Amino acid sequence: MIQTTLFPDTFRQSVSFSNDDVADIFEQVADLLAAQDDDFYRIRAYRRGARAVRSQIQLVTGIFEQEGTVGLEKLPHIGRKLALSIEEIAQTGELALLERLLIDVSPEDLFTTVPGIGQVLARRIYRKLGIDSLEALEQAAHDGTLTTLPGFGRGRIQLVQATLETMLNKSSHQRLKARRWQQEKPKLKPQRQPDQAAKPSIELLLEIDEQYRYLAKAGQLRMVTPRRFNPEGKRWLPVMQMNKDEWSFNVLFSNTARSHELNKTHDWVVVNYRHEEQQGQCTIVTETRGEQKGDRVVRGSAAIAA
Repeated sequence: MIQTTLFPDTFRQSVSFSNDDVADIFEQVADLLAAQDDDFYRIRAYRRGARAVRSQIQLVTGIFEQEGTVGLEKLPHIGRKLALSIEEIAQTGELALLERLLIDVSPEDLFTTVPGIGQVLARRIYRKLGIDSLEALEQAAHDGTLTTLPGFGRGRIQLVQATLETMLNKSSHQRLKARRWQQEKPKLKPQRQPDQAAKPSIELLLEIDEQYRYLAKAGQLRMVTPRRFNPEGKRWLPVMQMNKDEWSFNVLFSNTARSHELNKTHDWVVVNYRHEEQQGQCTIVTETRGEQKGDRVVRGSAAIAA
């Protein structure tokens, strides 16, 4: 297990992120997780964390600078994962989880994060107008394009306009601060070294793989709409989240260009795992050659520091 590295004062130079900035990031994460029907408790943790951060008088990034993640974990509703997220924001100016969610979420799910737009309207926007981003949606709300869709009256469009202005202004503000951090950050920065032994056993990974494929075949898993390689916008990709032996797992079929090319989208299973600061990813496949032909084998299992 890797312990939290407290950076020396010479390296602890963080962007002046306000508590509202950090809370906004947590709320965006919660909204995107909710749009993808992620785990209820995970969504609630980010929402509670956002409220807790916003209510603090002292800057949470300042608390990190003075006391590290230990000090952050003393705050109400700020557990280990959220403390590490605040550390990441303070040290990098960004939160990788938010960036991944923005990339992975489908346009339809993304639009449901806008108040006044549910699944039905989101589907109409994407499929009938071909709009696939919040920026394009804002343009459509202002140039009259949205009025061509049933369900968009004057009141709803005004709500969408106002909400998108706030959302996109916040996103622009966050990107500006991240760029400023990139310009001001020190050239040298200590890096955590991953503990290569700290990863799930092959036996546990194969057990997770077997359970995922069984539940996926039985139709018992939550389905999401992948944004990549899914021109018809189908909700076809089963996702499983579970905890076992102190590890948190997020499991889904591979949706890469290679898996589609080889028709392996229902064979290759991508397992993302995490335990405190330690995280990694591997792909489990059916071996097609040699003595292990027909067996499930783990490929590319590598632990990385969070």
